Amino acid sequence: MKQKNSHHDISVRKLQSLLGVSRSVLAGLIDAGFVTPARGPRNELRFTFQDVVLLRTAFQLQSARISSRKILAALARLRTQLPDEIPLSGIRVSAVGNTIMVRTGPSQWDANTGQLEFDFEVADIKGDVVFLDVSSAKKDARKQADEWYALADQLAADADSSGAEQAYRKAIAISPKPFYSAYVDLGAFLCEDDARCQEALAVFDEALLHFPEDAVLHFNRAVALEMLGRLTDAERSYARCLEINPRYADAHHNLALVKEQLGDQQGLVRHMSAYRKLST
Repeated sequence: MKQKNSHHDISVRKLQSLLGVSRSVLAGLIDAGFVTPARGPRNELRFTFQDVVLLRTAFQLQSARISSRKILAALARLRTQLPDEIPLSGIRVSAVGNTIMVRTGPSQWDANTGQLEFDFEVADIKGDVVFLDVSSAKKDARKQADEWYALADQLAADADSSGAEQAYRKAIAISPKPFYSAYVDLGAFLCEDDARCQEALAVFDEALLHFPEDAVLHFNRAVALEMLGRLTDAERSYARCLEINPRYADAHHNLALVKEQLGDQQGLVRHMSAYRKLST
């Protein structure tokens, strides 16, 4: 394998935008040893494309309750497979039970063993499980959506805001199934601009029609509402996030601050206490 070039040209702020997570979550991923960022000329943290993929993977697998030991082992193998730039075929990592699967283009493999897997879908017919080939039309649409999503990430990393937004929206529009990651990334991307939080809110609202029990979407929606000054609505969205995932530390933190602004001192103390317990 050829030696990779390491271009540490992604800032913490840009990384937060690409991942759609808070600074404290990002710090937790770094502290866990999932990546080792470089230092810039002013001692600021700088990241590579590989770091973005690895951190996105770690965050998603943590959310799927995969153990840190297994994540670290998978990332060690994945790190050796990553190209210097984002391929248009994309890189997707997901948890299938306790197995961490990686898809690069048409190939799918076990991140811990490196074993290749076949691309089949499973259907239940009269109690019997049968394997069905995915239709070529559906495959093509999914592949195109993945390509637009990967392109959006590349354009975002290159600071092409307009191009990245268009690519995220295209991925959502042509995907044969609701495209969770594209919704999350587009909403977080729009929320970087205070003037576009209303548009970000619309993205999260649409995503929640498809993924109503997703804590991350409710959290991001609450952030957008808070930035719009709609504190009571933000309070409800943070609370909904915590109903789904009571251990969502950042939701406790943000909700505590919203409670303080709304004059609820008991709520402030309760959620700040929960945040501190989860953060230690």
